Amino acid sequence: MDTGIRHGEGHNLAYSEERVDMAAAFRWTARLGMNEAVANHFSLAVSDDGKQFLINPNQRHFALLRASDLLLLDADDPDVLSRPNAPDPTAWGLHGSIHRLVPHARCVMHVHSIFATVLASLADSRLPPIDQNTAAFFNRVVIDENYGGLAFEDEGTRCAAMLTDPRKNVMVMGSHGVLVIGTSVADAWNRLYYFERSAETYIRALQTGMPLRRLSDAVAESVAHDMENYPSQAESFLRDMKAILDAEDPSYRQ
Repeated sequence: MDTGIRHGEGHNLAYSEERVDMAAAFRWTARLGMNEAVANHFSLAVSDDGKQFLINPNQRHFALLRASDLLLLDADDPDVLSRPNAPDPTAWGLHGSIHRLVPHARCVMHVHSIFATVLASLADSRLPPIDQNTAAFFNRVVIDENYGGLAFEDEGTRCAAMLTDPRKNVMVMGSHGVLVIGTSVADAWNRLYYFERSAETYIRALQTGMPLRRLSDAVAESVAHDMENYPSQAESFLRDMKAILDAEDPSYRQ
């Protein structure tokens, strides 16, 4: 299995389309300031059982990542960390565990974006449905109340065990950050983008010190359901993200 990093004007590595989608998501995450230094990781399952996955290489800035840079790993491979160009140990611990144990988590995105991390730092990290965007996450979020340190193997396994309900596609990682899962790069990226926007709306609303509106549970659930089934929005968002990159800096495709 190819776990190396290759560069060049083009590439013919396996899973070319998936690599390009991932590279676009990395580039846009950096453009929007949602990543942190050379930390944070996105991964995408490419095998039917979900155990073979693409992930960003160790300690590379999202703004520089290209399709050919992504590592192809096997969640059942015990020797991954001893090989050249091994992934970040915490990326392996968290993403490897999820792809090994949570087959429906096809794409996993974990960042320490500002507003989601502020939410994760509150004693009450729930996101109430105060507007349309926050309502989209009603009953779709699991909150990790038991942060245990850097996400090495044991911590990753513990987090994976909290993602067994397919409806719970966002994890607010208390005292840490946020993790989203999706059926594709487009699905996960769309979810990550809107969760950060929703967290910002909520945090800024709290800062006013004024009473907040709260939608009823019935309305919030209706919004969440309708947003989950809104046709092609995530795919259109990713399509246009790539179109902008193609016009301004197509190097992500290399």
